Formats: sequence, structure tokens, C-alpha cells
Amino acid sequence: MFVSNNKNLERILIKKSHQKPVITVIGENQFTELTDFIIPYGILKRANIGEIFALAPNKGIMNFFPALSMEIKTSFSDFDHIHPEGSDIVIVPAIHNSENKTIIQWIQSQSQKGATIVGICDGVWTVGHAGLLENKKATGHWYSKEGLNKSFPNTKWIQNKRYIQDQNIITTTGVSASLPISISLIEVLANETKAKLMAEEIGFTNWSSHHKTEGFQFSSVHYITAAKNLIFVWNHETIGISIYEGIDEVSLALVADSYSRTYKSKAFAISNQPIQTKSGLVLIPEMQVTDNSKIDYYTEIPKDKKPYDLFLNALHDIQYRYGINTYQFVTNQLEFSL
Repeated sequence: MFVSNNKNLERILIKKSHQKPVITVIGENQFTELTDFIIPYGILKRANIGEIFALAPNKGIMNFFPALSMEIKTSFSDFDHIHPEGSDIVIVPAIHNSENKTIIQWIQSQSQKGATIVGICDGVWTVGHAGLLENKKATGHWYSKEGLNKSFPNTKWIQNKRYIQDQNIITTTGVSASLPISISLIEVLANETKAKLMAEEIGFTNWSSHHKTEGFQFSSVHYITAAKNLIFVWNHETIGISIYEGIDEVSLALVADSYSRTYKSKAFAISNQPIQTKSGLVLIPEMQVTDNSKIDYYTEIPKDKKPYDLFLNALHDIQYRYGINTYQFVTNQLEFSL
């Protein structure tokens, strides 16, 4: 069964000069949240509903947190030369420096040209620093609630919504919200049939905006667990993930992100050379195949498994390997519940 609610997103305006929507997924070269960037790009690209660009201020390496890195082939200035009229949709993930002036100015410029700005998770901070949340309704990661209220008092902060739209601004809750918002964008830009097909490919059946924010919190047990995991370095594990040509980057991002949030393990991409993913991104390996002596545990990204199923498998494995408290610590960070 598929669950959606088309009323969650209003019509998104597309420039008359564009035959198809022009969508940009942007990030910071230094540190960009992995799933916030990769999931929208991967899902929207393979849905073939528009012209999709992966951008950063500069061409070259983009480092993700908590794991992986990729090559950026198109800079902001490159895109501005290709599309001086601007993007239709700009997707803003969480970045390390949410007050990055270059990124803020570019977002402001795109907004002035009529783009809809989508802040994923803590990407809302950058959207806020760009001055685009004034007198708007918005949401964000549950852990950032107090800070967002204090920093942007003229914004009406909404709870219990996975994502929310206020005119040309869309914001989402924590990390895992990148899945439902991506499918919902397909639904509003194309149609429900297309959204269902893509949701089925991902293995994800519920992209409604319904959410229970109050269900997420860190207890003292979670803080103690995180501290122990961080301090006991002799128990830390290096998780190896072999990457290959055509690998599903959505699956890879979900699995690598999950294992790298335990404070007890970190995932590394293994290959002897850069590879191109299913949706055309170029991933940079962090270890060579010959570095197997440095790997404590290998996990695979099979071609015949759906991304959402691999995500659930990774979470179950985290519970099995590291215990229920670490599992809960990870799922709270991801703002994810079954």
C-alpha cells in the first residue's frame, strides 16, 4: 500500500523558458551531510523529471559527513553560465558552516530569480541565515528546535510535520526526511503514478508529511552510550563498503550514514579508482582494495536489493552489533522510526 497526501505540497512554479524543471542540489565543498545531498539527487535524477545538477561553490572534492566523498564537476559559476535565468528548485542540505557567505548569496540570488528553496534537515539553518524564513512556517531537525526558535524568532516553527511548504520555501525534519520529500517532489512535479513507481523502486511506501516530533529525544542513557562509544577507541570498528560502477548511491548513502553515526564505527568506501554511481555521481574511494587488513567488518550494497531494505538491514545490524542503546542513538539522530 502506498500512502501519500498531495495536499502536503502546493504547485511549484517552473520557469516558462524551461521545458523541464531545473533542479539543483547544492553543498559545501568542506562538509555536507551525506544523505541530505545524495538521496534527493539520486531519487530525482533516476525519476527523469527534470534537469538535475550537483553543485558546490568550487569544482573538485566534496567531503560528506559522517562519511564518503565525491567529485563536483559543476560549480555555482558554471551553473550560472549554463542557466543565467536560474534554477526552479534549489535543495539545501545541512552543511558544516551554515553561514557560508558564498552559499547564502547564491541561494538568495536563486530565490530572487523565482526558485523554490528546499531546506533538508539542518539545511534550514542556511535557508534561515539567507533571510528566507522571515514570517514563514517551517520545520527542522528535532534536536535543533530550541536553537532555531532562538535564532529565527519571526519564523513559525511547526512540529509533527515531516515537511512543510510556505509558498516558495520547503523545509523538512531530520536526516531521514530526505526520502519522503524526494518522493513528494516527484508527485507534485510529475504525478502520483510516477511517485509510486519511484517509491516502489526505493522500497519506501509512505511519503506523507505525518510525523510525531515528540517521539524523538536523547535520554541520559543515550548520552552515556555515545560517550562510552567515543571514548573506548580500542573497540572502534572500520566498516568497509566496496563501491563499483553503477552502485546505487541512495543505498550506499543510507548504509554508510547509519554505521558512521554510532560513535563506535565508521564506514569507508573501498575501490582502487573513482567510480560512477547509478545516477552519475563520481565517488572518491577512501581506501584501496589492498587495505583489507585495516577493515574490521565488510558490508555490501547488492544490486538486487532496494535502498530502503538495505537501510533497515543496517539499522538491525547496528542493534545486533552494538546494542539497543546505540541503535536508538542512531535512529534519534536520523529522526527515524519504524
